[in-house]
Amino acid sequence: MSTIPSRPAAPALARALTSAAARTLTSALTRAAARILTGAAVRAAACAALLVLAGLLAPAPAAAQTVTGPARAIDGDTLEIGGERIRLFGIDAPELAQGCSRDGADWACGRWARARLAARLAGATIVCEGRGRDRYGRLVATCRAGGQDLAGLLVREGAAFAFRRYSDAYVAAEKEALIAGRGIWAGEVEPPAALRAATRAAPDPQAPEGCPIKGNVSASGRVYHLPGQADYAATRIDPARGERWFCSEQEARRAGWRPARR
Repeated sequence: MSTIPSRPAAPALARALTSAAARTLTSALTRAAARILTGAAVRAAACAALLVLAGLLAPAPAAAQTVTGPARAIDGDTLEIGGERIRLFGIDAPELAQGCSRDGADWACGRWARARLAARLAGATIVCEGRGRDRYGRLVATCRAGGQDLAGLLVREGAAFAFRRYSDAYVAAEKEALIAGRGIWAGEVEPPAALRAATRAAPDPQAPEGCPIKGNVSASGRVYHLPGQADYAATRIDPARGERWFCSEQEARRAGWRPARR
């Protein structure tokens, strides 16, 4: 004879099934959460590793760069140590080819300024602390010889201007040299920054009348330079290489030239 289960067994069965389903769902959710967290952890670890690697591979900033050794003078405010060109911070010496006047006569103050820097460098171990780089890639630095600031020495003896555009550090030294009539202050001198600006702005004497734009051909392609741009004065036109003059930017663009970046 079969036995019919009593009614109270049904709720117990339902509770058992509910409990089993809950355990299964909880287990599934736990595994899914673990996978999500594991993926996030892996991604976080990968990002951290990349940041560390980037820090190891990145070059040291120029401001932290120190260059030490014997040096030679390039011009009145630029020197070289072990192949590294260094521009003295905060001063501006006469251009190497620049002339000045003294006692009614012309004198090569640019070459004299270089000679004064060379005299300061001779036999000394120079220590230069970088502050950045200029647009020519030179390290801009404060340099010392025997513990003395080279830039300050040069300005004080009248071999360079205080470069107020970048720093007021040497203004007092410049005033001292001016009052004493030392070096470039013994006669008439044009600030080298003004001389450079005038040179950049002046049309090339070889330019055809009314056509001062230089169409240059280089490894980077066909580029045109306008009077006043940084590389205008240094650019020479060689028709044998396909270089030419233009009378307007529109003409240059139509011919396939693009504007210079600076």
